[in-house]
Amino acid sequence: MIRSVRADVVLAVVLTAVSTAALDSAVDWQAYPLAALSVAPIALRQRAPLTVTLVMCAALISFVLLGYGDFPDSGVGAVVGLFSVAQLRPWPSTAVALAVVLLALVTVYSTVVGTADGWPGLAAAVVQCVTMCLLGESTKRWSQRVERLAERAATAVADERVRIAHELHDIMAHHMSVISLQSGLAEHVLTSDQETARKAMAAVGGTSREALAEMRRLLTVLRPEAPEGLRPQPGLSELEGLVARLRETGLRVDLAVTGRRRALPPGLDLCAYRVAQESLTNVLKHAGPAEARVRLDYREQVLTLEVVDDGHGPSAHRGATTPRGIAGMRERTELYGGVLDAGPRPEGGFAVLLRLPCEETP
Repeated sequence: MIRSVRADVVLAVVLTAVSTAALDSAVDWQAYPLAALSVAPIALRQRAPLTVTLVMCAALISFVLLGYGDFPDSGVGAVVGLFSVAQLRPWPSTAVALAVVLLALVTVYSTVVGTADGWPGLAAAVVQCVTMCLLGESTKRWSQRVERLAERAATAVADERVRIAHELHDIMAHHMSVISLQSGLAEHVLTSDQETARKAMAAVGGTSREALAEMRRLLTVLRPEAPEGLRPQPGLSELEGLVARLRETGLRVDLAVTGRRRALPPGLDLCAYRVAQESLTNVLKHAGPAEARVRLDYREQVLTLEVVDDGHGPSAHRGATTPRGIAGMRERTELYGGVLDAGPRPEGGFAVLLRLPCEETP
């Protein structure tokens, strides 16, 4: 923006110098300020293009009517002003500017030329003015398109940041909960039951390695090229492993899969896995001594996932299952056209029900 304004100032200075230097030495001093005023306002064309164009046209018309001859600068200032209005202002302003410029052209051709031989030149000048309007309008539309693309890119970046934040939340919430519980168990039985403590610390080590692997996979999206050898993102094929890890913490989990298991689109597969992971993590953290039931049903057009626990009654998860966690699961689900319901059960505990439209991938 600053560079373009500087360019306008330089152009105005150069045109002013050329316009005044080209005047006949026989004209009086009043011709010089009019000649300068016909181009100098170009320096302000981006700030007030319509006003600038009107001022320059008024100077040109005055120059001609006072008998100083043709346009001192061949009307360059008016043409530049017309382009600026079309580029920077809506079409009504362009129509006003074009009408004033055409009035200036008619004035000079009727006053100075005054013969039939001058009308072809007038027609050519009119075509030139209309062309400048069209060129300015095209430039404006191109600039608007570039702005829209920039806005879309910024929105895409923001959406990707939200997605990464959700991924980080899901990864860290689950793994850190398991690590916290297992390390607490190991500390509690360290002197009384070393075998249990050893198994708990082994679970801590395994969970830590899984968390690091998932973090490494996630952070590769920030790199231009992902290194080879990374494990793929998790999906429902790892649901049994997730349940097994939670069982090692002492949580009773019953898993049932119905329907014909099939390959799912990667994003949808990850979405279902993260919902199961977040729901079971909340059971582990907030439901107390409880039993969780996971039901995964592969239907023809819909994938259904239900996670239910029998925790401490309707308030088991209230205030503990964070709004961000549920909101994150719901946002994931809606991204793939699904529905997620989550809330306390009348008979006690908490329930999460996920429905995702899905078809078998070839």
